[in-house]
Parts: sequence; structure tokens; C-alpha cells
Amino acid sequence: MLEELTVRNYALIESLSLSFEGGFNVLTGETGAGKSIIVGSLSFLLGTKADTEVIRTGCDEAGVSAVVSIPRKNKDAEGWLQARDIRTDEGRIIIRRSIKSSGRSSIYIQNVPVTRNDLAEFMALLVDLHGQHTHESLLKKETHRKYLDHFGGLEEEAAGFNRLFLDLAERRKALEGSVNSERDRGARLELLSYAVEEIARAAPKSGESRELENEAARLEDFEKLADHANAVVSSFIDDDPSVVSLTRRVRSFLENAAGIDKALAPLLKRMEDLYYEAEDLSEEFRSYRDRLTYEPERLETVEERLALLYRLKKKYGADEDAILAYMDKAEAEIETLKGSSENQEKLKGEITALEREIASRAAVLSGKRAEAAKRLGEGITEILFHLGMPYARFSVAVMPKGQGSGGLVCGPWGGDDVEFLISANAGEPLKELARIASGGELSRVMLAIKTVLSRGNASGVSDSPETLVFDEIDTGIGGEVALAVGEYLAKIGVSKQIFCVTHLASIAARADNHLKVEKLSYPEKDGEKAGRTVTSVSWLSQEERRNEIARMLAGDSGAAALAHADELLGKYGKYVPR
Repeated sequence: MLEELTVRNYALIESLSLSFEGGFNVLTGETGAGKSIIVGSLSFLLGTKADTEVIRTGCDEAGVSAVVSIPRKNKDAEGWLQARDIRTDEGRIIIRRSIKSSGRSSIYIQNVPVTRNDLAEFMALLVDLHGQHTHESLLKKETHRKYLDHFGGLEEEAAGFNRLFLDLAERRKALEGSVNSERDRGARLELLSYAVEEIARAAPKSGESRELENEAARLEDFEKLADHANAVVSSFIDDDPSVVSLTRRVRSFLENAAGIDKALAPLLKRMEDLYYEAEDLSEEFRSYRDRLTYEPERLETVEERLALLYRLKKKYGADEDAILAYMDKAEAEIETLKGSSENQEKLKGEITALEREIASRAAVLSGKRAEAAKRLGEGITEILFHLGMPYARFSVAVMPKGQGSGGLVCGPWGGDDVEFLISANAGEPLKELARIASGGELSRVMLAIKTVLSRGNASGVSDSPETLVFDEIDTGIGGEVALAVGEYLAKIGVSKQIFCVTHLASIAARADNHLKVEKLSYPEKDGEKAGRTVTSVSWLSQEERRNEIARMLAGDSGAAALAHADELLGKYGKYVPR
């Protein structure tokens, strides 16, 4: 429900802030007072296109903001906000939209910036605006199925069908991908099998390249290595003095000294360790030197092995571990490819079962839609009769998709195309709603639809949006028809928030709340507002409302007009002074 509306520097509105009630609200005023500006500012907030012409003359920016409460039953609006991580404040949200003279605009929902398309999508879940040129939700054929399913209590059933349809689409896509890859399957299998065989034949080991590179370096510089090894052995054993003989002599001297001075015992222990370590090292180096042999064949073998590993790395990975991981992955893919035929058969079976279930559900859904369409058409036709369209026929066409194709065709929401058709005058064939010439007629059609839907669907749940705005609904009507329009607006106002711009006193008299739109002109000498014209909106007290109804009836507030106003308000009025 729209709780507050603030308009700033929009067209002739300088500054306006209003709080609204639920129920049936009317806006009245002289022709040219600016009622269309109020509707335009609201339309601006609903996401319609706008340019800098809406900015009040002499100002740099126009802005409109609103506080809107979202009832818990409006799951679509709640889901939209949750999907974008936008939180309400105790069920309320603030929407702001502004446009600067430079053409730049900004839109926020709860301080979260959104696009104009986002704003239009979200606000369509909360507010329906119906005017001479604004009947988008009614004229869009894709919404007709939603209206019908809601009326027939078929929304859950349609949603279940949609889930099945999407599941079928996924399986068909998977099968198509499998079939399309069949041509490449043999080549892929051959490539993967060759890779696995090549890697398995080479049998690389983790870290093998590093070990072979070290061995190759040793074999390539064998002469230098042998010279160094001989030098080390000579230093330990053969030289005079050698490391071993020198440590033996020092050890002997320390033994004699330690026999005299016991404090040298720790040093003697360390010297003994050094002597034994020198002996061990000399033996190990001598053994190493004796094992050294020049093997040109081994060097060739190592280099060939390194070359093989290098080729594998170029093909399958940066090192032996990566090569082995590639082989594991290739083996797994080979198993998958070998089982693709079995998988295709499984998918075909699942698709066949889903197609049967979808066909069955589509037939049941079509039957229920046909029954609901008959009731909806009859209900709307009856209301149109009372709304000054006595010869109107409203029909909800439920047609099989792909007629003449020779088989069942289903879409995401069933096997039906749903469309609202109308014959506004006697003898005329049923036509698309978009071909209705009169905006007033179209407004009355929407009023009839909303009246039927506001009674609750087959599940007892009334439709959304919660707020309906009717502009120009009284075009070309009067007398009893106007009384009927007012009656139906009042009925919808029991469960919805209604805003109606009207010139007819018989409609205004039935409202719960009455607002008057006025155009005020300031004299040349009147300070900051000198020479300016502004549009203002105010709530009417009981007496002010009486005078406004009289003006609407007779153009003045004479005794006869006031008496007639009293009669209307007494008969239909339920206005409570603010």
C-alpha cells in the first residue's frame, strides 16, 4: 500500500508531501488544475521513461519518493527484494527517483541503487496504473495466463508444470550435447587412450627428472670429479702429513697433556671424536673413489630418459606429478566416454517419461483453465453491463499451442495460449483488448477484471498488486453508469487501495477519502513565488468535500448544488473528516 508520497520540483509541483489511507481515494479538481501531474509523478516513480521536461522551470532537479508497505501475502515482491538482498523496515520500503537538468537520473530502493527497468519490474508488483494511455499489464498477452491461473486457483499447479518443463529441457539439452559429441567421441577416445598408453609405457616417477639431471651432470664431468676424489683421499691418507696422521699425532700429544692436567679431558674427548671422524671420512672417500667408473653408455641412457620425460612434460604437464595426474584424469574420461551410450539410453528413457507426464498434466491444466475461463468471461461481461457497456462480450480464449501442427505443443506454463478478447458493441466480433479505441472502455474492462479478482480466486486469495490507480475511467459516461462505476470502485476499495482521478460527483461521493487538486497563481509582487503557478493537493474536510461535490455537480456552491451534494453524500458517502 502507498503510505506516503513526496514530490519535489516536478512540473508545476514545487513541494508536496501526502500521507495516504487504504480504501477508495479520489482526486478531483478543475480541468487543468494538475490532476494529470499527480498521476504523472506517480508514473515517474513506477519506472516510466522521463526526460528533463518534467523538471519545474528554474530548478535543477526533480524528485519523487514514496513509502510503501508490502503485505506478507505479496510473495512476488518479497521474493524480488530477497533476490537482491534488499531488506524491508518492518514491512516498509522507501523508493526514490530523481532526474537532473543534465539528464542524469538516480533510483534507489532502500538506499540500494537500481536501474529503471528494475524499478518498473518491482513497482509493477505493488501498483497498477490504468489511464487513458497506461494499460500495460492488461494489454500484455503474457499476463492474461497469469490472471486466469490466479482466478482459477491454478498458480501452484502451473508452477509445478513449469518445474517439470524446465527439467525436461535440461535433459533434452544433455542428450543433444551427448549426441552432438558422438562424432568426436571416437577421436577423443583414441587420443586419450594413446596418452594413457604412452605415459604408462614411460612409467615416470615423482621427482625422477631432478635425480637424472644430477646423474647426468656427474657423468658429464667425470674426470674432474675423479681428480677431486683422488685429491680428497690423498689429503686424508697419502700426503705427509695426512689429515689422519696429523689428527693421530695431536691426539697423542693431548693424551700426555691430559694425564698431567685433568682439565684438558674435555678437549681430549673432542680430539678423539675428530680423529675417529677423520678415519671414517677417509674410508668413505676411498670407497667412493674406488667405485667411480666412467660409463659413457649410462650417460647416453640418462640423456635419452631425460629427453623422453621432456616430451611428456610438453604434452601432459610441468613435472612427473602433473603427467601422472593427467593420466588419471584421462582414464576417468575414457570410462565416461565408453559409458556414453548407456547414458544416452538412460536420458532417452527419462525424457520419454517426462514427456508423458507433461502431456498428462497439460491436458488436466487445459481443462481447468477452460472451465475457469468460462466463469471469468461471464463474470466480467456481467460487470461490464453495469458499467455502461451493455452490449459488451468479454471472452477468455484458451487455445492449444501450435494449432494445426498435428501434435501436442507445450510451453513453460502448459499447452495453452491464453488471451483476453472483447466485443465492445453489438454485432462486432471479438477482438484483442489492444484494439479497443476508448481508454475509458479499457479502464472499465480493467475495473471489471479487478472487481472479479478482488473477490478472491478459487483458493480465496485476492490478486496483487495492492494499489490500483484509475485515471480517465469516467470518460464518456454519466448517470446510472457513473453510479455503477463508483459502486464497483468502492467494492474493490474494501480489499485494495484505490486512487481514482474523476470529474464525476457520483463517483467522488462514494470515496473513503477525498483529495482536491488546485492550481495556484501568485501575483507579481508576492515575494519568491511572484508570477509563479504551482499545483497543490489537499485533503478535504467534511464541509470542504461538500462544497467540492457541489462544484462538480453545478460549477458553483449554490443552495441547489449543495442540496444535491448533501443528497449524494447522504446516500453514498462514508467520508470521515481528517
